Amino acid sequence: MAKKAPPPAPTSDDGAPPKKSKLKLIIIAVVAALLLIGTSVGVTLFFLGGKSEDAAHEAEHTEAATPAKAAAIYEELTPAFVVNFTYQGRQRYMQVSVALMGRDKADMDALKAQMPVLRNRLVMLFSGQDFEGLMKPLGKDMLRQQATAAIQEIAQKEMGKPVVEQVLFTNFVLQ
Repeated sequence: MAKKAPPPAPTSDDGAPPKKSKLKLIIIAVVAALLLIGTSVGVTLFFLGGKSEDAAHEAEHTEAATPAKAAAIYEELTPAFVVNFTYQGRQRYMQVSVALMGRDKADMDALKAQMPVLRNRLVMLFSGQDFEGLMKPLGKDMLRQQATAAIQEIAQKEMGKPVVEQVLFTNFVLQ
């Protein structure tokens, strides 16, 4: 069997071989566009966002120097406080569940020894309130702030520091 000769290469009208395709032109255009985009991003970061090494190193040290807050520890005061009021000639009641928020477990445990004093102070504070004022959100928030101050005062007196960061009302019922 005889081998067939490959077909002759097509030629253009002027006798020169044809261009393979525009593929090479497209590849060059894409590479040039990517280089242009990369250069643009690099210049932008250099002028706008680039921190110097000294500034980055300094920022790293300041972050390490500021201590992170410890996780909050909550101590629920049980049972809930129940206080009675006389309002418009009728007997009214307030029931409030209280939680203490602190950051140091050892201090919160030490505060438990002062629980009778804390509960007494809170009962006196709650029973001395105006029932009508407690019906408003502002009155409840004021009472919460007063309770926080009262407990911090006791902790400061007994332990030398205000152990409790906040007093939280987890349940507040007026009837």
